[in-house]
Amino acid sequence: MLPRYESKINEIQSMLARLISEVLQAHLKALSAYKNRNVVRPKESDTQRNRKTDEFDDVKGILKTIQKEANAIDNEIVKTFALFGPEAQELRLLISYLKMTNELIRIGEGTKKYARRMKEHCESDCNLESLDDVIIKLHSSSIAAIQFIAECFNNHAECDYEDLYRSVMVEESKCDDLLSILEKEILSRIIIEGELSIEYVRILSTLRKLERASDHAINIAKLMLYSKDGGEIQSY
Repeated sequence: MLPRYESKINEIQSMLARLISEVLQAHLKALSAYKNRNVVRPKESDTQRNRKTDEFDDVKGILKTIQKEANAIDNEIVKTFALFGPEAQELRLLISYLKMTNELIRIGEGTKKYARRMKEHCESDCNLESLDDVIIKLHSSSIAAIQFIAECFNNHAECDYEDLYRSVMVEESKCDDLLSILEKEILSRIIIEGELSIEYVRILSTLRKLERASDHAINIAKLMLYSKDGGEIQSY
């Protein structure tokens, strides 16, 4: 590999690692916000408001530049295509990185929506406390899937990509099962608490954002496998 090309690849990898880290940190902050319920309520006094840090709103701050960062990564990849004419293996690597930014943006946008909506749900009259255990497990599994990606990407020279894919698949399967449990429980709530049915439907839609994050993590794991072993890209 040419020195300049290797330097460019390292630069792109560093940019991607930062983007993955920001998406992961946003998910961790959103989970912390739900656990703490440290939301600023409209009727609270200025003194009460000043005592609180709204972690749900912090999620948006963490992710405020991800689209700009993803565009910068994609542009660097395109320039590398144009300048260096990479060989087959390097070409697979660049293609996988180009598609990874799209998956990371989808995770990030889903996280922002989750945080915004969950803040509203925590302020509503719906009883979420009895769902806490399953919601936290669902969010933890989606975070674990992203953490596996981050750890492997930051240590890609020694990472076993097939093992990575299996690990992410396990967490994605957990997310599916946990979401199914929540769907059944929330549907029961809708029957019992009919006046809050619309809000419970919105809660279920919000929780699906967590399950979707694990789906996007699977796509990233597939792309990382493709970059190493080739074959066909199967992102959809």
